[in-house]
Amino acid sequence: MVTTDRAWWYRLLQSVVRGVLRLLCRFEVRGIEHVPTQGPFLLVSNHLHSLDIPVIGATLPHRSVAFAARKWEHIPVAGWLLRTLGDAIFVYRGEVDRHALRQALAVLENGGILTVAPEGTRSDTGALQEGKEGIAYLALRAKVALVPVVSYGQEKVFSSLRRGRRASVHVAYGPPFTLPVASGRTNRALLEESTEHIMLRLAAMLPAEYRGVYAELHREEPAI
Repeated sequence: MVTTDRAWWYRLLQSVVRGVLRLLCRFEVRGIEHVPTQGPFLLVSNHLHSLDIPVIGATLPHRSVAFAARKWEHIPVAGWLLRTLGDAIFVYRGEVDRHALRQALAVLENGGILTVAPEGTRSDTGALQEGKEGIAYLALRAKVALVPVVSYGQEKVFSSLRRGRRASVHVAYGPPFTLPVASGRTNRALLEESTEHIMLRLAAMLPAEYRGVYAELHREEPAI
C-alpha cells in the first residue's frame, strides 16, 4: 500500500526525475486538471517504452501504486525507483496472477490510486496493442473511475541524444470516465466491450501513428 511517511522523499525524487527529463528532452504535459484530487481511481496508460513510468510518475500529482513485471523487482535501480515513486505490485506476465489482483483491489478499496497499462506489456510496434481484460475487471469489480493518460515521444529520447538532439515527449491526461455496472455476474462479453472502450479512449488521445490496432476503430468520442 502507498504510505505517506516518506512523502517528502517522493516529492524530492519526483522533482529530480522531472528535472532530468527536461534536460534530456522537450517535455510537455497537458490535461493535468483532469486528475481527481484524491482516489480511488485507476490511471490507465499506453505502454510504449521503459521510460513510461518515470515520464508519467514525474507528472502525476499523487503517489500511486503501479503494476510492473516481476523481472523489474530484482533490477537494482529500476526496482528501487518503482518502490520509491509508488509502491509496486509485481506481476507474472502471461498468466492470471490472482495474488496481484487481490492486492490491486485492496489498493482501490482503501482509496488508493492504481496505475495500469491495459496492453499488459511494452509495445513491440511502437503503437497500441490489443488491450487485456484484467483492467476492465478491476474497474467493474471495484466500481471506480478510470483516468486515461498517454505518453509518446519517449521512445525517441536516446536515439535523438545520440544525434545531438532532444526529442519532444508528450504526456496528456484525459477526463475521468466510468464503465457500465453489470446487473449480474461480470461476463466475457462485458469485459471485451469494456476493454475496447478503454483502449478507444487512449487511442482518441494519441496521434494517428500511435493508435496501432485501434486505428480503424478510433472515434473522437468513444462510447459504449
